[in-house]
Amino acid sequence: MKSIYLALIVLTLYSCSKPQAQLAPPPPSLPVATITAGNDTTYQEYPASIEGVVNVEVRPQVSGTLDKVFVDEGAFVSAGQPIFKINEQPYRASLNNALASLHAAEAAQINAQIEVDKLTPLVQNKVVSEYQLKTAKAAYDVAKANIEQAKANVSTAQINIGYTLIKAPVSGYIGRLVKKQGSLVTPADVEALTQLSDVHDVHVYFALGEQDFINFKEQYPGATLKDKLKQLPSVSLLLADNTQYARLGKIDMIDGQFDKNTGAITVRASFANPQGLLRSGNTGKIRLSLQHSNSLIVPQSATVEMQDKVFVFTVGDSSKVKKQAIDIIGKSGANYLVKSGVKTGDQIVLSGMDHLQEGTVIHPEKATDKIAKN
Repeated sequence: MKSIYLALIVLTLYSCSKPQAQLAPPPPSLPVATITAGNDTTYQEYPASIEGVVNVEVRPQVSGTLDKVFVDEGAFVSAGQPIFKINEQPYRASLNNALASLHAAEAAQINAQIEVDKLTPLVQNKVVSEYQLKTAKAAYDVAKANIEQAKANVSTAQINIGYTLIKAPVSGYIGRLVKKQGSLVTPADVEALTQLSDVHDVHVYFALGEQDFINFKEQYPGATLKDKLKQLPSVSLLLADNTQYARLGKIDMIDGQFDKNTGAITVRASFANPQGLLRSGNTGKIRLSLQHSNSLIVPQSATVEMQDKVFVFTVGDSSKVKKQAIDIIGKSGANYLVKSGVKTGDQIVLSGMDHLQEGTVIHPEKATDKIAKN
């Protein structure tokens, strides 16, 4: 009896000391969604420079002292409005001198004509030789030529006087006034007196790289670039503070060749600017829209970036996850537009990817039937 009692004690102690098998933790419950395809629009932004439709350097065409400045910097002027006045006294004196020379030439012509008229009957009556008449006629021709030369000198002097009053060649806004009243100005000055910009409409220039240009051309129908330009949608202009300009523009010019140094081609968009809010020299960004048909939509929050690549975790058989690289072609709102790596109908994990490993089994929870398109 005693031996049976001891055996029971040993059995009890052995059973208490034997480790119990640990239960495996349940698979993590993670939200998943199904990838869909749809049409969407992405936007590309390119640095741009703004210029008025007309940008004119105003330069003097004669030398002299700047007597008057009729406008202030930034003022709007109309075509033909006086801007500067150069001292005209030296040119007025040149005009008077030219007029005097003209009058002298006219008098010399009269004298030459008188001499011809006097000698003509004498030659006919053989009183004097014909040689004297020919000499008189030659003198008359010289006097006539001197009149033409004097008239040209008068015209030149008058033109120079006209150049002393500098007028606006086009309507627009006055730039910085480099020279002030009393300054000596010449046509050879390095800097212009000012710049005049017509900014009722502005041209916005930006550059496309070769690959961007190819993608840009493929978006729109047309056999030639001219045909494609007609199909292009309007473009937006973002100003330096990232606010969008109120009016939309239209791309109307593509340069004839790529820049060999930058490998880019210049594109121009035109914008109306009736209030003059944009000025030459402004900078900004052109926003181009690109249409994508049947693009796969993947939330950015469902991706993981590693070594310059973007991955998602797809859910396969037996609820095992697989890390899959994807090829992104654009971004729309909070979603990536994907070209390859996944396909329509694939399920991907939406969150909790930080602790996932290849082959991990999860418990999928349907967050939504389909990924929402923003």
